[in-house]
Amino acid sequence: MSAAPGSGGMKRALPLLLLVAACGQTPKTPAPQRAGPTAHSDASSAAPATAGAYAVDPAASLIAVTVRRGGLLARLGHDHVVAVRTLTGQVTPAVDRADLSFRLDGMTVDEPPLLRDAGIATQPSAQAVEGTRHNMLGPVLDAQRYPTVSLHVERLGGDRLQVDVTLHGVTRRLLLPAALQVDAAQVVASGSARLKQTDFGITPFTVGAGLLAVDDELEVNYRIVARR
Repeated sequence: MSAAPGSGGMKRALPLLLLVAACGQTPKTPAPQRAGPTAHSDASSAAPATAGAYAVDPAASLIAVTVRRGGLLARLGHDHVVAVRTLTGQVTPAVDRADLSFRLDGMTVDEPPLLRDAGIATQPSAQAVEGTRHNMLGPVLDAQRYPTVSLHVERLGGDRLQVDVTLHGVTRRLLLPAALQVDAAQVVASGSARLKQTDFGITPFTVGAGLLAVDDELEVNYRIVARR
C-alpha cells in the first residue's frame, strides 16, 4: 500500500499473501513455527517428475493477490496487486496431489491489466512500483534468505483443495475452493480465496497509530494450468 498526503507524504507499503511488505519498515511479528530447510530451497530443487504427472505451464498460470488499504486515512493510500507468473512444479491427478513453487523475486507489482481487473483506477508511477517491490522483497519477506514459496496441494474430493503453504520459513495449511478441469492434455485449477496476513505471523503495516493501514485480509485469485 502507498500513501502520499500533500506534496510530501508517507512512504509506500505493500503487503503480500502468500507475500507482504511495508515500505522502509520492518513490522514486528510473533514467533511462528519455522519449517525445515525445504521452506526456502530454490525452485530448481523440486522433486523429480512422477509418472502420470502434468508439468505446470508458467506462461498460462497466474496467482494475483490484491492488497487493500484501510484506516481512517485510507483515502490517502493506494491499493495494489502482486502477481506470480513464474509458478513451476507438477500436478499428478492419479494421486490427487500437486507440488508447486515460485521465487519471490519473480513477482510483479501493479500490472495495469491486473489493476483494472481488481477495480483499481490508480496506476502508480514506475518509480513508485519499483520502490514498493524493492521493499516488499527486503526486510519483511527477506527474499534473499527465503527466496522460494512452496505449495503442497491435495484434493480432498469434489472441488476442495488442501494447500500447505510455506512462506518465509512458516508453513500454514489452508482449505481452498477450486474449479477443476482434468483431461488427457491438461489440468486447470482456478478459484479465489481470502487470506489473513496474521495467519502467517505477519503484522499488517500501519502508519500514524493505525490511521493509515494495510488490511489484514488479502484477496487471492488463481488460475493454474499444467500440461502433459
